[in-house]
Amino acid sequence: MTMGTVRTVELRPGEDSIRLGQLLKLVDAVPTGAQVKDVLVTGAVRVNGEPEDRRGRQVRRGDVVSIEGAGDVRVA
Repeated sequence: MTMGTVRTVELRPGEDSIRLGQLLKLVDAVPTGAQVKDVLVTGAVRVNGEPEDRRGRQVRRGDVVSIEGAGDVRVA
């Protein structure tokens, strides 16, 4: 993904949210689940413009996750 790109991730039917750590793995922002915390601690991830460091944060439809170096992901 290039800078400035907004990618949309669709939640599965019946899902209201996805954990931030799962989303980061889903969009290949981190290669493994073990590296999610390392990325979050650096401050490279924002949810709706606010810095986020909790891998368990529930991301809901309409939220935008910005990943430094990987662009934005909109949850639909």
